[in-house]
Amino acid sequence: MGELCITAGLIVMLFVTYELWGTGRYTQGAQDRLGDEMLKNWRAPKVTTERVKLGKGLAMIRIPRFGKDYHFVVIEGVSRSDLRKGPGHYPGTALPGQIGNFVVSGHRTTYSAPFNRLGELDRGDKILIDTRDEQYVYKVTDRRIVKPSETAVTLPVPFHAKRRPTERMITLTTCHPKYSAAKRMIIFGELAEALPRAAAAQQAAGK
Repeated sequence: MGELCITAGLIVMLFVTYELWGTGRYTQGAQDRLGDEMLKNWRAPKVTTERVKLGKGLAMIRIPRFGKDYHFVVIEGVSRSDLRKGPGHYPGTALPGQIGNFVVSGHRTTYSAPFNRLGELDRGDKILIDTRDEQYVYKVTDRRIVKPSETAVTLPVPFHAKRRPTERMITLTTCHPKYSAAKRMIIFGELAEALPRAAAAQQAAGK
């Protein structure tokens, strides 16, 4: 019985190690590859009808409260395979900077846990979204805990299906509490500023 308990304990420990470390290595590899690919595309001549394909890099998210090393490529798509690569943009919701609701979902405890610290965000904290030409600066306006079935948070005007959007919003979603999918944590924000991406990079380097 003792040997069985030890064996079971080792199996559980190996599983937890893989979930927290092994999945992170997978995500980091995908982030490096997709980040290089995205930056290469941004340097290339712009195509007017260009659309980001599912599973590819759409933008870069940075959250200053989490430190200067925090940055993730936002993937186009929210399938399981997409979210294993990094935070994912809900297809059909607004693109960065557009009127409407730019919705991004991400893991909280596995696959590099890009949204692990969302609970630390306060009103006024910045969420930076880098695109080919611009950096969009959103500021946090609210945080809510909802049921997993509450899809109204992804509407152009959250919770108001019939209302026409006039604001440029961002919504971040992740599981809640940590290590559970019982509920969802939702962070809402509104666009405060849009800067040319090159100017934003120079401004950050000068600080």
